[in-house]
Amino acid sequence: MHVFLTGGSGLTGPAVVTELLGAGHSVTGLARSDASAARLEALGARPHRGDLEDLGSLRSGAAAADGVIHMAFGGSFSDPDDLARRDSAAVDALGGALAGSGRPLVVTSGTFTMAAGRESVETDPADTGSLAHFRIPGERACLSFAGHGVRASVIRLAPTVHGPGDIGFVPMMVQAARTAGFSGYVGDGANRWPAVHRADAAVLFRLALEHAPTGSALHGVAENLTLKSIAEKIAEKLALPVRSLGPEEAVAHFGSPFFATAYATDAPASGRLTRDLLGWSPRHPTLLQDLDEGDYFDAPTGATADRWA
Repeated sequence: MHVFLTGGSGLTGPAVVTELLGAGHSVTGLARSDASAARLEALGARPHRGDLEDLGSLRSGAAAADGVIHMAFGGSFSDPDDLARRDSAAVDALGGALAGSGRPLVVTSGTFTMAAGRESVETDPADTGSLAHFRIPGERACLSFAGHGVRASVIRLAPTVHGPGDIGFVPMMVQAARTAGFSGYVGDGANRWPAVHRADAAVLFRLALEHAPTGSALHGVAENLTLKSIAEKIAEKLALPVRSLGPEEAVAHFGSPFFATAYATDAPASGRLTRDLLGWSPRHPTLLQDLDEGDYFDAPTGATADRWA
């Protein structure tokens, strides 16, 4: 299968490219810069110049492919309405190019779109009051193509997709601990987060492309663990104390009200239906194993949660 991929030069995208090529597929990746194009070529993919605002480029890339995986997500998190607009417009362009063909379209969303406070399952509806509500329009746009001759599916990724070079939520916790001199969690730290290793997520994207029934919502979740357990592991690795934070302290520690809310959110998610449907079986290290053995405590970097999952 020839696959058109957006986000192929990002953090999780290269693992997906490698997984697809290893399974015998060919890949064309959207490239918005010379650096992105070079990275795709180094991975063995063919670059296709354009960006998420260039809907014509998205349409032409999708029209020439046997299937599409959409992972890119652009814009400023200070303007969630614009994030939603950009993503749903991109999905509409990609899906429109596939309409009536029966070809697969796999779109990325996140488990933070689900209702907090209980374990969500794949068949639950996304919650418009959720932390990542701005991902819901893209998810809905994708699934709407199930009624228009597209084998459309959505992968809701865990907020923590971990592995080498991570720049998301967990590195932000590490950086905050280095700065403050202690590792923090909010309240009692019993709130639960899903996690998945990047390589396991890549397998799931391939399986969805190859086999997901149309209209499927899938969960890229290997485990759920408490924020306190993550904070305690960071404290252990940095030889720092661990502390509970109140709401105002959390804003100062994590840098903004939004991130303070995120680190306090209880949002466990199940991936059992996804495993049963596609035979997906995560086998790479857990998050705590990655914190023990990976590169999370190498020289500090400018970690930012630049994608939602």
